[in-house]
Amino acid sequence: MTVLDPLPLDVLDAYRTGEFVTLGRDGTPTAWPTAVWRRDDGKLVVTTCLAFAQKALNVRRDGRVALLFSDPTGSGLSNPPHLFVGGTAECPDEIHTGPEGLEDYWRTLFERQPHSTSYLARPLRRLTGWYYLRLVITITPERVLVRPAAEPPVPQVEPAPAGGAPLPGAAQLAAYPTAVLAARDASGAPVLARTRPVATAKGFAVHVPADCAVTAGPASLLAHRHDERLNNLTNVVVRGELEETGDGWLLVPGSVLEPMGSGKGLDGLRLLRRTGRATDRYLERRGLPRPAVRWDLFQPLAAPRRSS
Repeated sequence: MTVLDPLPLDVLDAYRTGEFVTLGRDGTPTAWPTAVWRRDDGKLVVTTCLAFAQKALNVRRDGRVALLFSDPTGSGLSNPPHLFVGGTAECPDEIHTGPEGLEDYWRTLFERQPHSTSYLARPLRRLTGWYYLRLVITITPERVLVRPAAEPPVPQVEPAPAGGAPLPGAAQLAAYPTAVLAARDASGAPVLARTRPVATAKGFAVHVPADCAVTAGPASLLAHRHDERLNNLTNVVVRGELEETGDGWLLVPGSVLEPMGSGKGLDGLRLLRRTGRATDRYLERRGLPRPAVRWDLFQPLAAPRRSS
């Protein structure tokens, strides 16, 4: 019997993305949407390119992590339960330049995100090579929860008055119906729950389910979306402090991150430049030359999707 036995594995496998949380250097749990692959031995695998290596660096410093499967877009499922998996992770400082050992991961990703196969085209390789230089994070599940499908309740609080100074992140979060709260439990391990934040005069009121034993301290809110084919990705992260009040829980915002940009016309070009520079920095700090991508090994995995 494995720790995943309580989970409906067909539901887990159908989710296109999961919210993956790691602990930052300052202890703030920060979640990001990511593709997840379940191995036959029950361990879960996510990868990250060098340009977005922070989650890998966090894991090397503190292996406590968690995953939440709560956005069923593209899964073909109707109102599936939310699945929470807490555990520990490891991420060797090994750069994968090809799909060896991860063939099923890449085959599934190309199938579910067909636009990513265009990154293999020769004219784009100088711009997209960073995407295929990956670090592999392997998660050993230690705790699982199945939450029934239900819309998160709206916190019963007094909303922010009109005309007042807007909260950092309020405009961005207002574009999403729900968000995922990333906080810590009494042991310091990260926990996750989908919630419906309400902007008040002092912060974002959030409802926390009874099985999510959060404590006051550093926390964040992640809102993200994608279409049925994992395209048109957008996300925003609001980091701050979680406080307990007489009305429940309140996240007092401190900073706002928009990794994919704010939706402006030049965001795509800026993202390519930023990812290229971030990849170079990762390699330079380790005294490494940029490795060559194994394009010849990726192409056969994408070929069935590209020809369909």
